[in-house]
Amino acid sequence: MLKKLLTSLVTAGIILASSQTLAETQWRTVSPDNLMVMTLPHGKVVFELASQFSPKHVAHFKALAASGHYDGNKFYRVIDGFVAQAGPDESAPENKDKKSQTIAMESEWSLVKSPKITPVQSPDLFAEQTGFSGGFALASDSEANKAWLTHCPGVLALARGNEPNSGSSHFYITNGQAPRYLDRIMTIFGRVVYGMPHVQAITRTAVIEGEAPVDKADFTPIVNMALMPSLPASEQLVIQVEDTESAAFAKKLVDRRDRSHAFFYKKPPPVLDVCQVPVASRIVPANIDKG
Repeated sequence: MLKKLLTSLVTAGIILASSQTLAETQWRTVSPDNLMVMTLPHGKVVFELASQFSPKHVAHFKALAASGHYDGNKFYRVIDGFVAQAGPDESAPENKDKKSQTIAMESEWSLVKSPKITPVQSPDLFAEQTGFSGGFALASDSEANKAWLTHCPGVLALARGNEPNSGSSHFYITNGQAPRYLDRIMTIFGRVVYGMPHVQAITRTAVIEGEAPVDKADFTPIVNMALMPSLPASEQLVIQVEDTESAAFAKKLVDRRDRSHAFFYKKPPPVLDVCQVPVASRIVPANIDKG
């Protein structure tokens, strides 16, 4: 039974930690009020929203989704190995009512006010220290007394213009390598916990030189964006993610840094990139013990 469950989760696109068994992993049930479901023509994507780090952005995003702001929007800037960006084409007549107010940045916060952080690497290429808190990868600088979320694959962030506080409703999902140079200058407010294969299947809009441009009619649309509790009961999912504050996760970090498996006949240096640490997630029956 367990083997069948594992197989189905992998098939569904749930990330599982290869170095741990299901029994060794400690889980945290995500509040449904913190799960946003984006329905695409080819499947669903579920975001865990980072309300503990970017509360104003999360509230803004929830309000926009509830108003139907994103329904029918298209992913108009999709670059392989970088981001998939979506938002309303505000020049289109059908979107004349889809303009949104701008929101001030929430790209960093006081380190002394941070919740518990499980450390990963010090120093990091982009920061003094990296770690995890509540399932989210972050970095910090003790001298500056600042902490911030990092641009690992699968994060959800608000797009903006050149001015820092110019973001409104357009958002992006990192779909490839970690563009860490965007850390601290963009506001991350969530991450994909289910459906990353569906993100990867979003039609690329950037083409190589010599190819015909992608027709806007072929851009991938957002069918619907809705908070989990607003969906019909039959469509709601209970999602658990790896508890990054647990002893089991700390052990996982040590194992990934040491690379003690026999496969590594030549040992890599004991360096651990925070964006190379997958945080496992799984769908569970609604009546499971959520402790």
